[in-house]
Amino acid sequence: MGAAIVFSLVWILFWAPAKDTNFGSAVHSPNEFLTTLLNSVSLAALLFIVASGFSLIFGLMRVVNMAHGSFLMLGGYIAYEIQQEMTHGGGLTVFSSQVNAWEWIAPTLVAMATMGVLGLITQQVFLRWNQGQDLRQALITIAISIIVADQLVAHFPTYSGIQKGSAVNTAWPGSIDRLVNLHVAGVSYSVAKLSMVGLGVLVGIGLWLWLYRTKIGMVLRAGVDDRQMTSALGVNIQVTFAIAFTVGAALAALGGSVYASYAGVNPTTDGQWLLYSLIVVIIGGLGSVFGTVAGALLFALVFNFSTEYLPTGVLQTTNGTCCTDYSIVLTFALLALVLAFRPQGLFGRPG
Repeated sequence: MGAAIVFSLVWILFWAPAKDTNFGSAVHSPNEFLTTLLNSVSLAALLFIVASGFSLIFGLMRVVNMAHGSFLMLGGYIAYEIQQEMTHGGGLTVFSSQVNAWEWIAPTLVAMATMGVLGLITQQVFLRWNQGQDLRQALITIAISIIVADQLVAHFPTYSGIQKGSAVNTAWPGSIDRLVNLHVAGVSYSVAKLSMVGLGVLVGIGLWLWLYRTKIGMVLRAGVDDRQMTSALGVNIQVTFAIAFTVGAALAALGGSVYASYAGVNPTTDGQWLLYSLIVVIIGGLGSVFGTVAGALLFALVFNFSTEYLPTGVLQTTNGTCCTDYSIVLTFALLALVLAFRPQGLFGRPG
């Protein structure tokens, strides 16, 4: 594993040929290298925001919430709808120049509150009565995910002239939708993406303070380590579960709102981000904030650097030719390596 890491670094820094890759080696194109690194960090911040909610639910309740991606997707659509109402977009494209900070923050808060309530209802109505029945809970959350996705296609967006179930984008505030000169290797970088990194850091600090510096956080961590003993000590574990599920769903909605501005949401976003969350949490370890950070960073670095610094092949299909890359293959190779040497994840504890 160490040899593979060393070889990867040497390839990216010195050997990657410009004719077969997007950029060539870092020593020949330092600005593209730095841009890819920053893109990886900003993607990792988004992955962390989304996966931290999934990790909280998975780590504490041992519930593989298969509806987590749908919570993210619906949160993105709700943020879009609210921003349209606030900016009087009426289904027309809203540009960043028309959006102030509050017209991005308010839709995000509404989406978080809405999905937090939906998460609470999901836990109390559908999951509370079958604790410990992993397969049944997984099937229930899959059913909820399908229902949410179908209702989204049937009812969102609500504006005339836009087909139901269409992909939508929210607009960043105009104050951050610009480039800033970093004065390093001639790189100008998006302030919006840098803001994503800042938001990820704030979420991480908030979660750490909540989990390690408050009484409810102590109870949550005790529930992760030993749910039965925590209940035996007189702690109302049901309240703990309800809080965890509510916060997890709200974080999914926060990620959905950010992703709607970053790349846009569509009816297939749920499956994509559920898979991403699973990979990040398995790599990092259940219920660990630091593990989620490490998993998100590793995922984003492998995904982006393999896309830019490995040769891109041409795949022959019945519809013609298309390009293929190794990002997905290497992401799952990373997952396999971690599971081979650390089955509990990088920061997880043995079960």
